[in-house]
Amino acid sequence: MISIREQHYGLNVALYNEFTLADFRELEEAVKASLTRVHRPDLLLDLSMLKDFTIDMAWEQLKFVSSHEQDFGRIAVVVDDIWIKFAAHVSDLITRTHPKYFDTAAKAQAWLLEAGEAV
Repeated sequence: MISIREQHYGLNVALYNEFTLADFRELEEAVKASLTRVHRPDLLLDLSMLKDFTIDMAWEQLKFVSSHEQDFGRIAVVVDDIWIKFAAHVSDLITRTHPKYFDTAAKAQAWLLEAGEAV
């Protein structure tokens, strides 16, 4: 399940339980729309309630991120599960994205807002 909220800097995305290909398609459309509103949007990805993901979603995510890796600003990732964090790190290595990891959504949000004020 996915929840997407538009912010002035880009998107806040929270994932719950299992991240499926249908969820990813919804995220993909939201990101594309955000790219038309904000130059290099920032993203907050809250994975703290994510329990699992499907392989087809992971493959599509890698393809999408690698083809759009220069389109994003800062990426804040909230994660506490060691295996989800490991999967996120592997994705970062493959796609050359460099997100910052946080243990709470509040800290991630504060970092994105602080970064936005500095620009």
